[in-house]
Amino acid sequence: MSDTPFGFGLPPEEPEDGDEGKKKDSQSGGGQGPANPFGFGGLPGAGGFGAPGADNPLAAMFGSLNPNDLGAAFQQLGQMLSYEGGPVNWDMAKQIARQTVAQGTADGVKDASVGPSERTAVQEAVRLADLWLDDATSLPSGAGTAVAWSRAEWVEATLPAWKELVDPVAERVGAAMGDVLPEEMQAMAGPLIGMMRSMGGAMFGSQIGQAVGVLAGEVVGSTDIGLPLGPAGRAALLPVNIEAFGKDLGVTKDEVRLYLALREAAHQRLFAHVPWLRSHLFGAVEGYARGIKVDTAKLEDVVGQFDPQNPEQLQDALQQGMFQPEDTPAQKAALARLETALALVEGWVDAVVHAAAKPRLSSADALRETLRRRRASGGPAEQTFATLIGLELRPRRLRDASRLWASLTDARGVDGRDALWAHPDMLPTASDLDDPDGFVHREQLDFSELDKMLGEAASGGSGDKPNLKKDDHGTDSKDDDTE
Repeated sequence: MSDTPFGFGLPPEEPEDGDEGKKKDSQSGGGQGPANPFGFGGLPGAGGFGAPGADNPLAAMFGSLNPNDLGAAFQQLGQMLSYEGGPVNWDMAKQIARQTVAQGTADGVKDASVGPSERTAVQEAVRLADLWLDDATSLPSGAGTAVAWSRAEWVEATLPAWKELVDPVAERVGAAMGDVLPEEMQAMAGPLIGMMRSMGGAMFGSQIGQAVGVLAGEVVGSTDIGLPLGPAGRAALLPVNIEAFGKDLGVTKDEVRLYLALREAAHQRLFAHVPWLRSHLFGAVEGYARGIKVDTAKLEDVVGQFDPQNPEQLQDALQQGMFQPEDTPAQKAALARLETALALVEGWVDAVVHAAAKPRLSSADALRETLRRRRASGGPAEQTFATLIGLELRPRRLRDASRLWASLTDARGVDGRDALWAHPDMLPTASDLDDPDGFVHREQLDFSELDKMLGEAASGGSGDKPNLKKDDHGTDSKDDDTE
């Protein structure tokens, strides 16, 4: 740890010959620290946010800092340090995501505006997909509109959902920054803590922006990770990514687009007509986030050695990960609940889309397997989110869930299968994925009576309370309690 508190150095002595001495000193590189006052310049690859080879976004922001750029550099630094919003600087995240998208993907594919013919092709694919899905599910269409997005448009449309997902964890880091200092030092270090929180918001913003920008080069729709990231009722596909996805599959572009439209339209039906599902999924993410603890030892080390001339220390700490899931029954239950919810959504979509596509598309089996492997392996962007928020947003038990939904279809029909989405307590659990046959043939309570009771109670209605029990035929019956 440095001898001076928090790594601050003493200011350089004033040169005896005044301004001339200052000029000579800065030109010769003498004095304390680099000629660049914040140590950001001169790094390889520094050429703007997200520039190739930029190891940290602050270096990319400030570039080489020649004298003509000093004013702009100080202005940008001031904007960063004066940020007083939430735990993530989302303006910065949006800027970096868009600039990452503008660079193109690693294979050299650049983003491009969507032309009229591509928009028409997407709309027709979604329309046909909805017709096919009518035979595979009892849930009606959930896509009021079908749109074709560029990667940049995907970034704009999904940032509100990412904010909802990431802010709970980032808030914990912001609070932890103030907690790692002894109480008697917190009052003295108030300005420093405020600055570090602003820096932390900027660092989170830069990392999230980079990850969202990379993910924009991978996704083919608005529901790829099993969460509704786009606006409700809007089925969206990304033509440039669909073309890259199907490039080496040996399947026609029209079939690839149609199969992906089936998946997007199926997700839209589920989220549109299961009103509690979105909050259930996002609540599961937040519940898991509440059980994540910050590695205070690592954070204390960063705070104790924080040097304003080396702000990338915070960046490095975030990249290495500062989050450790608590090994408690509650946290294990939260993780199981989240993984099961993601698996059930993706498994239902997989089963429904396969039922709709199998009789009509010769490539249905190959496309299904390709997407299963793609979802199971994840990509670099998902790995970044796992490091940042301690969570992998992919279903670990997709195949188990898909088999269970298919078995339910065989045993109860389409209506009986989809009726399970009427109430969260009716859905399969993690243990049910281990024993799908046991769940398929298990008798289920009819929650319609319970909902009726709750509705009557809310409206002040009176009457006897029914008991829900199974009759001799395995169906729900209602007995009045009479004394």
